[in-house]
Amino acid sequence: MKRRDILKGSLAAGAALTLPARLFAQVNPTAARDAQLMAIARDELARTGGNIWRKDVVGIADFGLHSAQKRFHFVDLANERVESFHVSHGTGSDGEHDGWLKRYSNIEGSEASSRGAFMTRSWYVGRYGTSLRLDGLDPTNSNALPRAIVMHQANYATPGHVDRFGRLGRSNGCFAMGPEQFDRALIDLSGGRLLVAGSYGIAEDGSRVTPPVAQYDLLRNDHGGTFERTNPGVY
Repeated sequence: MKRRDILKGSLAAGAALTLPARLFAQVNPTAARDAQLMAIARDELARTGGNIWRKDVVGIADFGLHSAQKRFHFVDLANERVESFHVSHGTGSDGEHDGWLKRYSNIEGSEASSRGAFMTRSWYVGRYGTSLRLDGLDPTNSNALPRAIVMHQANYATPGHVDRFGRLGRSNGCFAMGPEQFDRALIDLSGGRLLVAGSYGIAEDGSRVTPPVAQYDLLRNDHGGTFERTNPGVY
């Protein structure tokens, strides 16, 4: 290589180092969001880490966003990168079917999504084909196994469904994803990794979204009935 070419390369590298931060943000427009998601993943691993077998990838379902948004995040802590896809919430969480989650529940038969930390378990073949079992680690999702709250594929959870209807379809409380997206979950998230569900409301640009409707927990009282409690954001 000629000396002139080497000098050109050095000058180009030096110029790149002097570029303003906003230009680097254009290269990764989700950098602010990704940093927040990585912080959540690390905090949740610190809180539940004794129960988690593999800590390289964490799944985060952000039910503070509308279902038309890519709100399921594969947070790869080992390589410091995030990939995002669509995910459905439960019918019991969105009776109006407008795409916004209003209610979490851990009650059997509620058909609602649960919030909290889950550990992924083994694959099995069920109604929706190959699915991924989940074990709830918090009081807010401790019934995940008896409720059969799992990850599975569904045609109502695809980007094409959003294009047609402006929102995803609803599950029975499971984390439903499009077939191609769910294949990533089987590969990257199975086998004892952490999945966290909550209402974080983190937009692509890192800003915070406030749902237009109140979110609450549906709980069972001591007499066998149910009552609602505004979601306090803790477990």
